[in-house]
Amino acid sequence: MTVIVLSGPIGAGKSSLTKILADELHGQAFYENVDGNPILPLFYKDMSKYTFLLNVYLMNHRLEQINCANKMKNSVIDHSIYEDSVFFKMNVDNGIADSTEFKIYRDLVNNMMEDVPGSVHKKPDLLIYIHASLDTMLKHIKQRGRIFEQLSTDPKLEEYYACLNSHYDPWFEQYDASDKLMIDGDKYDFVNDVSARKIVVNQVMEKLRNLGKL
Repeated sequence: MTVIVLSGPIGAGKSSLTKILADELHGQAFYENVDGNPILPLFYKDMSKYTFLLNVYLMNHRLEQINCANKMKNSVIDHSIYEDSVFFKMNVDNGIADSTEFKIYRDLVNNMMEDVPGSVHKKPDLLIYIHASLDTMLKHIKQRGRIFEQLSTDPKLEEYYACLNSHYDPWFEQYDASDKLMIDGDKYDFVNDVSARKIVVNQVMEKLRNLGKL
């Protein structure tokens, strides 16, 4: 049984790579239900008010997916429960969110993900981080067309996306909950380029073989 989780900034291509890998492994793909998230549009309107609520909502959703994924032979989840802290920490650093709320949230995630003897192992076997530049992010965000994410809806979002992107590399470097792999989302357009897709899939399969998961 293998559980892979994807991570990366908004528009990096997490959902696309999730489908690609799930198909390759003949496994189950798990996606974040963005359209069914009642907090997300509110968050984009008032981040200071809804950061904590959004992250708790997402944590609950991620835990449900983790529990389901652990019942499958091979599973790929398009978001990591650990990377949600990137958004929260960035909003704390920018004075948008409350530092006490962030500490409560972070401790809650750590407690929920702690391994308990006799219980299911919740941590993934592999975390894949898709590194993407701001230009790549903006291109993908525009292509998928969610109104509340568009710069045409709020031009200040470009600064928000740039700041968010700058928080990802340090987070990935410090991540130690599982083995990890970085994919170059600028170099390899695995969504539109078949040859790039094959290279990325081969990188992931080689990593899984080295981990004894294939």
